[in-house]
Amino acid sequence: MIRVLLAEDMSMVRGALMALLAYEEDLEVVADVERGDQVVPTALEVRPDVAVLDIDLPGLDGLRAAAELHEKLPGCRTLVLTGLVRPAHLRAALSARALGFLGKDAPARELAAAIRKVAAGERVVDPELALAALDTRENPLTPRESEVLRLAARGDSVSEIAARLFVSTGTARNHLAAAVAKTGGRGRVDAIRIAEEMGWLPTVGPDRSR
Repeated sequence: MIRVLLAEDMSMVRGALMALLAYEEDLEVVADVERGDQVVPTALEVRPDVAVLDIDLPGLDGLRAAAELHEKLPGCRTLVLTGLVRPAHLRAALSARALGFLGKDAPARELAAAIRKVAAGERVVDPELALAALDTRENPLTPRESEVLRLAARGDSVSEIAARLFVSTGTARNHLAAAVAKTGGRGRVDAIRIAEEMGWLPTVGPDRSR
């Protein structure tokens, strides 16, 4: 019997997944949680073979939960299940030592088969997503351009970006324009969308040394 921990913040989706897996004679959902920060404490308590984690979890996102779970309970394999199927998420999931990555629209039979393979130590990745990740081009942005775009994504104005990075307003505007041009976006909003989907935006604070 393969013991499964399920992490999904939407109760209806979580219930549906539990019901689907209940039909599988060799799979048993031994725990279900709705927050990412509940994953590791619960896993340490129930000792599942596989953790099926959504990416967008409150408290701690599923990718960070996967990395922490690998560190604290390496015997538990992780399968990331998400509705936001993006190449950047796949790369992040693999970096977090997840063995599987599937979209939520995958058929129930495919999910059950993926859990079995992950439990056996096999890697399972949606083929179309894997091809999309291979086709993803390298980040064309400089670290400063990425940082400027990240600040713009959170709603900072050009003057606010300039103040945070200790540069002139003109310099900040030039960096932003260069970032838009390099992403191929039609404007700032489109450039932010493209950079987010490609995984080009940093998650740390600005580099003051540049």
